[in-house]
Amino acid sequence: MRGGPLLEINVSQMLKAPVGTMQNLEIADLVSIMDNESKVEGEVMLTHTNRGILARGRLKAGAEASCCRCLKLFNCAVDFSFEEEYFPSTDILSGARLAGPEEPDSFTINGHHTLDLTEAIRQYALMALPMKPLCRPDCAGAGGGP
Repeated sequence: MRGGPLLEINVSQMLKAPVGTMQNLEIADLVSIMDNESKVEGEVMLTHTNRGILARGRLKAGAEASCCRCLKLFNCAVDFSFEEEYFPSTDILSGARLAGPEEPDSFTINGHHTLDLTEAIRQYALMALPMKPLCRPDCAGAGGGP
């Protein structure tokens, strides 16, 4: 599933602006995390760098997880920060294709100068999920306790 237009930002004006130009965004959209759509909310700051656009955010999301003790499905809330630089694939002034970034798994800005935060947010939300999620701190598990 793809995020909606709130996670897809046209940055053409930012790429024309001086390096250091910033834009603050409020995010509230759905992102597919662990095969379920989860609401993601928070704030993202975009900064024009000499190479592209740096996206930094502090977000909250909820993902359906299985309790490691009782195996019950529950909504696991996570808070996380992310920071990724997006590289243009097309020159903003000439329209010429640009060489890709040296880093193999880098995020890019498409030919229409749209930056899509969806995949970065999905990856960071997955990393923020606990290794052993608990439906509640005192969960005794399926057996009911000691």
